Amino acid sequence: MRETLLWLVRHAVVESIAGTIHDWDAPADLRDRTQLDALRRHLPQDALSYASPSRRTVETARALELDPTLVREFQEQDFGAWTGQRHDELAAIGGEGYAKFWSDPAHSRPPCGESFQDQIVRVRRGLGQVKAGAATLVVHSGTIRATLCVALDLTPKAALRFVIDPLSLTRLDRLSNGWRVVSVNQNVA
Repeated sequence: MRETLLWLVRHAVVESIAGTIHDWDAPADLRDRTQLDALRRHLPQDALSYASPSRRTVETARALELDPTLVREFQEQDFGAWTGQRHDELAAIGGEGYAKFWSDPAHSRPPCGESFQDQIVRVRRGLGQVKAGAATLVVHSGTIRATLCVALDLTPKAALRFVIDPLSLTRLDRLSNGWRVVSVNQNVA
């Protein structure tokens, strides 16, 4: 098996009210050209590129001058009925269900949504679609955490401890004998 060298980029900040659980069509705020240019310089030349089909990831990929293959399995965790709502509002009116979710966010499911553990299973399938060689993935923070969970054999709860900032770079290599972590949540500006 040939090695797969992964450059995982979290999409740009979302143009929206802070604290909102974003839907797939939330747009990216691409005004930070300095950060985008710096990030582009850290990405491999002539690598394959992949992205979640969400608007913010596609827009970020294009701002990085990539033409990605869209992989549904790389979408952010599905928060179901909570999508489009703000966390502070859900905390105020969400009752016991919202509070219970946060007591075990790795395994709990929002109404009509999926757990982080479900997302990990999905992301693992998506990683199977990435061809050997160098690849850039423009994805979500949850997708990167799920990939770290797979690479490091972490529990879902442990993987949620990683901070993954907008326009950060995480580097992982899938080798014939396992995974190698090069960097996590690197700010390249």
